[in-house]
Amino acid sequence: MPTYRRTTRVPAPIEDVWEFHSTVDGLRELTPDWMRLRVGDVEGPDGSPDPDVLVAGSTIGMSIRPFGIGPRQRWTSRIVERDPDGETPPERSARFVDEMEGGPFRRWEHTHAFYAADDETLLVDTVTYRLPLGPLGDAAGPPAKIGFEGMFRDRHRRTVERFSKN
Repeated sequence: MPTYRRTTRVPAPIEDVWEFHSTVDGLRELTPDWMRLRVGDVEGPDGSPDPDVLVAGSTIGMSIRPFGIGPRQRWTSRIVERDPDGETPPERSARFVDEMEGGPFRRWEHTHAFYAADDETLLVDTVTYRLPLGPLGDAAGPPAKIGFEGMFRDRHRRTVERFSKN
């Protein structure tokens, strides 16, 4: 499966970056405007609406319409792993993984990893994916990561800017 990865140094402690990325508000703030994100239903693992923290088992229903072109693409994402499952990460690293349960890709797994680097955090986004359209999508898969670059570059820039203000 093709893989996309982006790494950025964020000028903030791991606890702050982890906390920010663990919420739906963080998702909204980080998603570039040109993606035209709409967040619908958000449920905790017990079915409770709008959890404060996205723990393992939480689901997010959303839609995007990049650049306002074409029909809205519906997307359901589930947090399948969260290490740790508590309020603050361990001293040196933390991560959570979301998988697309319904949406425009045949497969989408996004690992959000955080590594303490003195008073800063190394943020690493890794996405493994499979495009639709079977063998044709598989052939186009590796070059498709170019399309992810703008979105993740913007997400990482927004993260750095948010924590540079503090």
